[in-house]
Amino acid sequence: MSDIEIKLVRSRVEEILARYKHLIDKDFPGYRNHVYRAITYAMHFLDNEPEYEALIETIFAYHDIGLWTDHKLAYLEPSEAVALADNEKYDWGFDPQLLRNAIHWHHKITPYSGKNEAVIEACRKADWVDISKGHIRKGMSKAVIKQVEAAFPNLGFQSTLLRLTKDYEGSTLVGSIKVTRGIMKW
Repeated sequence: MSDIEIKLVRSRVEEILARYKHLIDKDFPGYRNHVYRAITYAMHFLDNEPEYEALIETIFAYHDIGLWTDHKLAYLEPSEAVALADNEKYDWGFDPQLLRNAIHWHHKITPYSGKNEAVIEACRKADWVDISKGHIRKGMSKAVIKQVEAAFPNLGFQSTLLRLTKDYEGSTLVGSIKVTRGIMKW
């Protein structure tokens, strides 16, 4: 793999997230940086091929958005629905099945295989690298992960997820069980 390419501003991401900033509210900086880190990792797994960039940016802008649009811990389907609706509304022309599958399988524990495997697998690995704060590296070096985290600080994103599990379910334990059952895929 080549050196990591870090883009500090992605206009497509900024445009998409601006539409939902009022819903994400105080969690916005942490979510935005999570999105940027995940895009950076996924693009790295895809050898920074320009043909994937708009798609990957779109996938990650929406991949967790259901947490705030629908206030649900089982947020994959709501996130898919928002992405698909905007894909149609703004006439982006992304393959709806690819968009849906990339969001749906981004928490898959085992490798994804099937149609559009390269993109879906890059998204899956990227999210695992980021959500684990680099403890799960999927072939990335600690130095590369540190570079990306320095460019896009965590800003408490994992703590936000824990807070939302409690806010939405009244208990971190109950919320964590619901999250695990609702979003983890084998």
